[in-house]
Amino acid sequence: MKRAATVTAGLTLALTAVGAVGGTPAVAAAGPPLPDFTGKGLMTVFRTTDPGTKVEVRDASGYGRTVLWPANWKVCSQHPAPGMDIGDRTLSVDVMKKGEKCPGGSPATRRANDR
Repeated sequence: MKRAATVTAGLTLALTAVGAVGGTPAVAAAGPPLPDFTGKGLMTVFRTTDPGTKVEVRDASGYGRTVLWPANWKVCSQHPAPGMDIGDRTLSVDVMKKGEKCPGGSPATRRANDR
């Protein structure tokens, strides 16, 4: 009797995981929308995002500098855009050292330069 209950419980969990109708995988609930990191410190990105989120950091100056101390850098732009659901995608941020102006003339860049 105990074995039958275990098998039934296991089958119920398996059907729930793959979706009982049509055999399609169950969709995970969407996370909160991505905040606007433009003009904020790079450390804010790491403190705000889920620990499992892959973050790609690029030097926006074009010189290919390595970010050794994230607290000294600010975000100039990001992809995906603010408000989007990141899902399992990589968050890409272009950064400049604090005190340097972000390149380009988009509204997001002007916002980053003002902060």
